[in-house]
Amino acid sequence: MDKPETSPTPAPDMQPTTSKKGSLTRLAAFFLIVLPVVIIANLAIWAAFNQPYDAEAWTGEIVGLSYSPFRQGQDPNRGIYPQKEEIDADMALLSQTAQAIRTYSVSHGQENIPDLAAKHGLSVALGAWIDSNKASNDEQINTLIELAPKRNVVRVLVGNESLLRKDVSVDELIGYIRQAKKKIWKPVSTAEPWHVWIAHPELAKEVDYIAVHILPYWEGVPIDEAVNYVFDRLKDLHKAFPDKSIVITEVGWPSRGKIIPRAHFEGMPDAERDTESVPSLVNQATFMREFLNRAKDADITYYVMEAFDQPWKSGDEGAAGSYWGIYDADRLPKFPMAGGISESPEWRLWASIAAGLALVPAMLFMLRQRHVRTLGVIIFTVLTQIAASALAWAGLSAAGLYFTWVGVGVWGFLFAAQGLLLIVLLAEAIEFVEVIWTRHGERHFEPFDKTKGYPANKVSIHVPIHNEPPEMVRETLTALSKLDYPNFEVLILDNNTVDSAVWQPVRDYCAQLGDRFRFYHLENWPGFKAGALNFGLEQTAEDADIIAVIDSDYQVSPDWLKVMVPYFEKTDVGFVQSPQDYRDRHESTFKDMCYWEYAGFFHIGMVQRNYFNAVIQHGTMTLVRKDALKKVKGWAEWCICEDAELGIKLYRAGYDSVYVNHSFGRGLTPDSLSGYISQRFRWAYGAVQIVKHHWQALAPWSRKGGLTAAQRYYFLAGWLPWFADGLALMFTTASIGVSAWALYQPNSVALPVAAFLIPTIGSFIFKFVRSLWLYAVRIKDCSFIESLGAGVAALGLTHTVAKAMLNGMITTSKPFIRTPKCEDKPPLAAAFIQVREEAVMLTLLWGFAIAFLLSPSFADSSSRLWVAVLIVQSVPYAAAVLLSFINVLPSLFKNDPHKENVLVTAD
Repeated sequence: MDKPETSPTPAPDMQPTTSKKGSLTRLAAFFLIVLPVVIIANLAIWAAFNQPYDAEAWTGEIVGLSYSPFRQGQDPNRGIYPQKEEIDADMALLSQTAQAIRTYSVSHGQENIPDLAAKHGLSVALGAWIDSNKASNDEQINTLIELAPKRNVVRVLVGNESLLRKDVSVDELIGYIRQAKKKIWKPVSTAEPWHVWIAHPELAKEVDYIAVHILPYWEGVPIDEAVNYVFDRLKDLHKAFPDKSIVITEVGWPSRGKIIPRAHFEGMPDAERDTESVPSLVNQATFMREFLNRAKDADITYYVMEAFDQPWKSGDEGAAGSYWGIYDADRLPKFPMAGGISESPEWRLWASIAAGLALVPAMLFMLRQRHVRTLGVIIFTVLTQIAASALAWAGLSAAGLYFTWVGVGVWGFLFAAQGLLLIVLLAEAIEFVEVIWTRHGERHFEPFDKTKGYPANKVSIHVPIHNEPPEMVRETLTALSKLDYPNFEVLILDNNTVDSAVWQPVRDYCAQLGDRFRFYHLENWPGFKAGALNFGLEQTAEDADIIAVIDSDYQVSPDWLKVMVPYFEKTDVGFVQSPQDYRDRHESTFKDMCYWEYAGFFHIGMVQRNYFNAVIQHGTMTLVRKDALKKVKGWAEWCICEDAELGIKLYRAGYDSVYVNHSFGRGLTPDSLSGYISQRFRWAYGAVQIVKHHWQALAPWSRKGGLTAAQRYYFLAGWLPWFADGLALMFTTASIGVSAWALYQPNSVALPVAAFLIPTIGSFIFKFVRSLWLYAVRIKDCSFIESLGAGVAALGLTHTVAKAMLNGMITTSKPFIRTPKCEDKPPLAAAFIQVREEAVMLTLLWGFAIAFLLSPSFADSSSRLWVAVLIVQSVPYAAAVLLSFINVLPSLFKNDPHKENVLVTAD
């Protein structure tokens, strides 16, 4: 008997094919040239996106600042107020920046502000809070009257936007103003936005001066028009009230928040469509510098909105409410008044974090994967920098936000999920790089020469069946009877088929085929397919050395055993595997799409894993050494993927594997999408069962359990994308929740685009390009259109896989799900029934996307990105619905019936 081209050997972590000197040269080149160049390039990109902006400097003193004294954790809505000492510290700080402050209330410690401000040389525009609570209003007015005589109180304000909030009527507010004016000799007014003053000239008659809020941000004015807008509104007020002095009591721009589209205010004067106000640190600093210089030249009195960020305002004033301060909530300046302005002053720190995070996987890859060509190493190094930068960018986007405990929990989950997803993408990047740029080592196997003699090994072929169509099984047995091999037996293991009309014809046909074929009908037999196979193991002929397993629909080629069994001459070979293949892809477009989707696993992933002795055993077209099978206690009846579980047990027991990427048998693809879905659910759920059961051996840090580092890696990396589908489902559910909340509270919710952009759009683009590239390189006979069809089929299973993974993590077992074959074609009604959950998710995602597009509150560019996120998240669900229609309407999606089922792969 001829030996195979190569003998299987236990695979180390790598298969270096270069000399020691060559390896050292490559390592030196990587660490001295490649890695530094890639890192410098990444830092340069960070720097390019964070170039400082120039704006006219402000070097003078600010006339006045609006002042609310609350710090992080303090909230008047919850009755948590600042201490007197904290207000005093604020006055000391603000006295270095401004001449005066403007306040909003005279209760809960704020009645101390005039004295504390006087201590530090600050003038005060003293405000009383007026709302719908009459008793509180009376108390505020009385305290205001009491404090107004203090020397540093230069003017008073009775109410702040009380009419805008509709807390009181115009007449009620006039009554409060008259009450104050009777006992206060200093100028008295009330603070309202400019359009409220224009709408109520009767109010202007009652006040000593016009106290106006002009906040261009809230009116959708773009930043380059904002300061002009302020002075235009001042002109309007002077024209409307020529006899009144005007004090701007709030003017400013927020550093964070929701983009406000101008179209939302198209009913207001001078409104122009297709512009928007963007909250940002650069825009805030630019606005402040320009306004302060203009205000100095115009000699106007103003109070900048505001001194300090107020985290408590997020619930009352929307997403931007917390971020109007020129100091943050920790009393640190947010931007300089001179010199360059950076949107993210901490970007260097985050860029360094990104570079550092990317170093670890890049260095480990280079040290352990020396079989990869230089170009592959460079590409992987670049991908690690991109992945780490994406995570760092998301972190930078959250830096400076003020979080509640709920916010901490939500963002913590999002960052953890992003981190896990990026790990998955890196694992897929490793496979991508290895497949295309690998120096293939010694583990490549071809069939033996079938013109040579026969091996001496006896093979016991086990065919488990359950409720299978008799005609289909007859064809399978007929093909087995034609095997070109002298020493084999066939055990047909009928497992719990109730209808005798289904199993008896198979029994009778076995009798016709002779003594080699033995039929067993098992009633009320436990353990599902694994239980039947274990029964078969007990019935196997004593002189049989090898157990072969095929599914009931597989028609094997006559040379299968003759060219595969010789690999067992090497005593450490535990199992020999060939790929699953299918003979019915020409019947419909649906089957063709399924066929090529399967091909990606068997002719890309399995081939790559074979180089590292880490293939996933599958329960058809597999040959197992009988002694090895008994040594590991047979098939696992607790696991619904007993085949893959057996492969891990054999590896743990020290056995080797052989994968020959050549088709020796062809079965049938599922006739319905529901069958296709149930099969994938079983595979994914079984993967979780296996990981949980063998975790001590599979854990990356494990040094026990019998698995090599490469085997641990490839088993986990092979299943990680399925876990990523579970994460994607969680992201999608979160997107739906955020969308519903944002539409319900359009002014309060800032859409977290940064947290979702990379996990959705970025990962989708990477996976799309990766899939098409791998198919083009490894599966030569698959056209571009067919590879797209395979991608649609795979996407259509995303929701199923996600459910299986999440189910597997919280449950311990599910019943074995048979993959039905030779079904009747599903009716049209099944198009939605078999993907009803996917259809609901698709409807929700598209519904929210349309709602955002139609809502004037979300006409900004950031919201358009959010719509893009929702659309990309909907793609797997749209694929499932499309696949279902392709399945149930085959006449609309005809395939070429003359197309041969010939697969050409590139190893």
